[in-house]
Amino acid sequence: MGGLNVLTDPVFSERASPVQWLGPRRVMDPALALEALPPLDVVLLSHNHYDHLDKGTVEQLARTHPDAQWIVPLELGATVRSWGAREIVELDWWQETTARGLKVTATPARHFSARGFRDRCRTLWCGYVVEAASGRAYFAGDTAYHPQFCEITARCGACDLVMMPIGAYDPRWFMHVVHVDPEEAVQAYADLTAVGDAPLPLMLALHWGTFRLTDEPMDEPPRRAEAAWRQYGLDPSRLWIARFGETRRWRRD
Repeated sequence: MGGLNVLTDPVFSERASPVQWLGPRRVMDPALALEALPPLDVVLLSHNHYDHLDKGTVEQLARTHPDAQWIVPLELGATVRSWGAREIVELDWWQETTARGLKVTATPARHFSARGFRDRCRTLWCGYVVEAASGRAYFAGDTAYHPQFCEITARCGACDLVMMPIGAYDPRWFMHVVHVDPEEAVQAYADLTAVGDAPLPLMLALHWGTFRLTDEPMDEPPRRAEAAWRQYGLDPSRLWIARFGETRRWRRD
């Protein structure tokens, strides 16, 4: 965005776990090798769960991209600083900062944080709205459905790109308070776009098909998201279920 490279929740390790010999293992390799990344300007971290915050990845990125600016939720800065990151900004919900010329606003999410048994909810979790002259993008991070999606648009402005999770949702009795299911993801998109009369943004579906974290079949989230999209009568060209490794040039129009 704006000529800058922005990376969200980078995890390049084999497992989403505190150790690499146990825990959820990748079922899909990273589409791009960590060593092949272009020079990074900004790294956004939504929260501290192992499938979103990976120590080995942070350490390597801190070595190879020492000038990158890291934007993290409240109280998470000390962790990434101990892993080598240098320039770090912590944000509370609705706080904003300027990172390399990008306006970054932390947005509410319904989730939780923990990396062990004694640190539950000791650090914050969030999404982000990132704005440049070329457009505005919303990265939801991890979230359950909540009533503030409309407020995100009202406060930050209409987005041109929405990056929304669609996977890791079953069983619902447990997961409904931390992760949207595909139908709720489309409802959240509808809430985001209900304010104002801006053109509908592109929605990129995230958080599926990489780690087996929950009970639903790995290929179910995109099928349910597409079905919900049709039920809402939304333009099919506005939903992007990316192929692994697919690149798309995003334009504001």
